[in-house]
Amino acid sequence: QVQLVESGGGLVQAGGSLRLSCAASGRTSSTYAMGWFRQAPGKEREFVAVITWGTDNTRYADSVKGRFAISRDNAKKTVYLQMNSLKPEDTAVYYCAADRLGNFRLTDQAREYEYWGQGTQVTVSS
Repeated sequence: QVQLVESGGGLVQAGGSLRLSCAASGRTSSTYAMGWFRQAPGKEREFVAVITWGTDNTRYADSVKGRFAISRDNAKKTVYLQMNSLKPEDTAVYYCAADRLGNFRLTDQAREYEYWGQGTQVTVSS
């Protein structure tokens, strides 16, 4: 079992930055991938970025490429999402998720992620 706790959300003006953190506890391994998803009101949950624990491979949604950066600290079992040049359309609840076999597939499909955090709200004002 893996527990995920997100933090770092808040209110920011357009063009600003935020860094989200996701602390993992429990049993993880190098086969895991850690992803960030987001869900805006009235919309489906969408993929943002993913990183593998073992190989440090990353993948991003086209909408955030060049603005967001995902990274990890294995010693702290924490994954980060640095968000720059934020736009009002980035407003959403951001979720951290873990895929036990993510190292082999680096997927953007939410259904492949077994563990989820409770989410953290990010609001970008115009």
